[in-house]
Amino acid sequence: MADPDEVRPPPARPPARLRGLASWQFSKLSTLGGRLFARHLPLGARADYAVLAALAEYGALSQADIGRCLGLDRNDVHGILNRLESRGQAGRQPDPADRRRNVVTLTGDGRRHLAELQRYADTVQDELLAGLGPGERQQLQRLLAKLLDAHPPQPA
Repeated sequence: MADPDEVRPPPARPPARLRGLASWQFSKLSTLGGRLFARHLPLGARADYAVLAALAEYGALSQADIGRCLGLDRNDVHGILNRLESRGQAGRQPDPADRRRNVVTLTGDGRRHLAELQRYADTVQDELLAGLGPGERQQLQRLLAKLLDAHPPQPA
C-alpha cells in the first residue's frame, strides 16, 4: 500500500477533467496558434494580413467596416492603414457617396504582400494541425465555424 504522505513525481499532463473541457482545449490551442503565428509573423504583419485579407475578399471598404468585420478598434485600423498606405499596399480615397468617410482599396503591392503573408499563415496552419489528416482538418474547420456562427461576433 502506498504511503499517502509520500512525495510523488509531478504529473506529466493536466488532469482529465481539464483535458475533457472543450473550452480548456480551445484556450490551449489558441495559445499554441498564437505562439506559432508569432514565430513566423511579427505582430504588425498579423494585423496587415487580416486587413489585406478583408480587402481582398470584400473589395473596397470603409475604415469603420474594416474595424467591424475584424473586431478591431478604429484607432488600430487607422494605424494599420497608415502602415499599409505608406508601403503602397492599400489606398484611401474619399467615398464618392459620402465625402466624410474614406474608402480603402487593395493595391497590386498589397495583393503580392497578402500572398506572401498567406504562405506564412499556411505554414502555421500546417504546424498547428499536424496531427490531423486533410479530411479531419476540413471537418474541424467546419465544426469550429459552426460553433462560431452560433454566437454573436466577439471583439478581437
